[in-house]
Amino acid sequence: MLDEQEKTMSIKVAIFEDNDELREGLYYLVNGTSGYECVGAYPNCDRLTENLHNNPPDVVLMDIGMPGMSGIEGVKLLTTHYPKVKVIMQTVLEDDQKIFDSILAGASGYLLKKTPPAKILEAISEVHQGGAPMTSKIARRVLTMFHQPGSPHSTQYDLSDREREILNGLVKGMSYKMIADQHFISIDTVRSHIKNIYDKLHVHSKGEAIAKALKDRLV
Repeated sequence: MLDEQEKTMSIKVAIFEDNDELREGLYYLVNGTSGYECVGAYPNCDRLTENLHNNPPDVVLMDIGMPGMSGIEGVKLLTTHYPKVKVIMQTVLEDDQKIFDSILAGASGYLLKKTPPAKILEAISEVHQGGAPMTSKIARRVLTMFHQPGSPHSTQYDLSDREREILNGLVKGMSYKMIADQHFISIDTVRSHIKNIYDKLHVHSKGEAIAKALKDRLV
């Protein structure tokens, strides 16, 4: 009975990874750690909606480059069919275009495949709680893209100074708690500001908000 109760409270994770050894390692890492449950580990995204139909996860670990349907296309499918599922992309190379395409597709976090196991579990927990985890190298890549020369977009969406500060925190990969601590406000206040940001930007997810911030240079 306790085991079933623990499973109910665990973060459900699905894995899409074409490397057999890595996929198996991630499966045992997730399923062997208290508070986490792996509900499926798959070598590609070709049957993604069928794979997840009976037991949708809370978080997906998605390989960015797989044979057949790419991880980026997989994120688009997840956004369409399972909009509440959070996606962490796993990459080997820090490819600026693929990272940006993942943001546009709706991914919420980005990790290098060589990320230590404990950090992967932390990232799963963080994205489940509303954060946007990134390794430091990936975060630098995102900020580099953001600071590339170009004319600011004319549309400013009427964001307040505080909303811009919080949006900037999301772009940097900060969690709600980190943003709250930085600005000496409560997490509930952060959530309220983020809801307003979503409304003003006409978006429905953190990934979409970050993508629009980067594209339109809003912060």
